[in-house]
Amino acid sequence: MRQTGVREANLSHVLRLVHLHGPISRAVITARTGLNRSTVGDLVTELTVAGLVLEGEPAAHGRVGRPSPVVAADVRPVVVAANPEVDALTLAAVGLDRGIRARIRIARDELLTPEETADLIAVQIAAWRDGPLADARVLSIGVAVPGPVRAADGLVRAAPHLGWVDAALGPLITEATELPVVVGNDANLGAVAEHLFGAARGVDDVVYLNGGASGIGGAIIAGGHPLTGAGGYAGEFGQSRPAVASEDDRRSEVGTLEDEVSRRRLLAAVSLRSADEAELAAALATSADPAVADEVTRQRRILATALANAVNGLNPSVLVLGGFLATLAARDLPGLLTDVRAQSMPTSGEGIDIRLATLADDRLLIGAAEAALSELLHDPIATLAR
Repeated sequence: MRQTGVREANLSHVLRLVHLHGPISRAVITARTGLNRSTVGDLVTELTVAGLVLEGEPAAHGRVGRPSPVVAADVRPVVVAANPEVDALTLAAVGLDRGIRARIRIARDELLTPEETADLIAVQIAAWRDGPLADARVLSIGVAVPGPVRAADGLVRAAPHLGWVDAALGPLITEATELPVVVGNDANLGAVAEHLFGAARGVDDVVYLNGGASGIGGAIIAGGHPLTGAGGYAGEFGQSRPAVASEDDRRSEVGTLEDEVSRRRLLAAVSLRSADEAELAAALATSADPAVADEVTRQRRILATALANAVNGLNPSVLVLGGFLATLAARDLPGLLTDVRAQSMPTSGEGIDIRLATLADDRLLIGAAEAALSELLHDPIATLAR
C-alpha cells in the first residue's frame, strides 16, 4: 500500500469516518479530525465530486442557528464479497454505506475449483449489473476462503476441505472480471467485521472462532489490530488438539478441535444431510433425542477446553463465536462461560466474556467487503483513478 500525503490522509480520514459511523454531520467530522471547517468543507466537496459521499440537510432539532450538513456514503460505489465453501458459493454486493444491495447463495453438490469460483463470480456480477446494480459502480472484489492465505500475495496455501493447494485465486478472478481482488482467510475477515461493526466493536483484544462447513477457523485482534503471524496464518485454532475434558472423551485418539467439535457431527445427529445455520440451530433446539443432547454436551465440553487454552495463551477481553459454534454456545452461554473460567488461569479468566457473533450469516461477507474496500479507504481519489 503506497504512502499518502497530508491531503490524501485527510480524505481517507473523512471517508473512513463516514463509512464506519454512518451519516455524520460536518461539525462532528470537524471535531473528530481536528481540522478547521473550511478544510473539512473542501474535503467533503472533493469526495462528493468523486461520487463517494452525499450531503444532505439534517432533521430539524429545535436548536437556534444554521444546522451542520450531514455527510453520508454514496450508495452507488459497491464491492463484491465472496465466500466459497464445500456446499455453496455465497456472494454479496456491499456498498460503501455497508448496505447489502444483493445477495445470493449458489448451492453446490460438487466441490468448487478455483477456476469455477472465478467464473461463477464473473457471471453473477454481469447478471447483477443488468439488475440490482444497474446504477452501481463495482470497485473491487473481496474473497473469504476457508483456509490459510499467504498475507504477502493472497495465495491460498491450502483450503483442505475444498481440495485447493497453492491456488492463485485472485489472478483467476481478476482475469474473469477485470476487477482488483483481495483474498483473505475467512475467520480473519470475520473477526475484522465483528471488531468493526459487531459483537467486538470497541474491544481491542479479541479471540474469534468461526464454525463453518469446512471446519473451525480462528483469528486474533490484539491491541485493536489483526494479529496474523509471520506468514499470515495465525489463528488456526481448529487445528489445535485440546486435552480431553472428561473420561467420556478418552478414546484411542482424540483428533483436532474441528474433528471433535464438528458441524458434520451435529448434522448427522439430527439426520440432516445439509442445512444452513438457522436450520441446524432449529433442528438441534427441537430434537427430543437424548443422543442429540449428548453430542451437543460433548462438543460444548471440548469447546470450553479449547477456549480456555486461548484465554490462557492470549489473554483476550472477549471471545466471539460465530457459525455453528454460536449455536452450541447459545444453548447455555452462562454455563459455557463458567466452564471456560474454571479451566483458565484466574488472572486471565476473571474478566473474560463470551459473545455470539452479531453479524450472523453476513459476517464473512462484510469482512471480505472491508478487505475489498481497504485501498479505497486508504487513498480514495488515487484508488478511483487507478
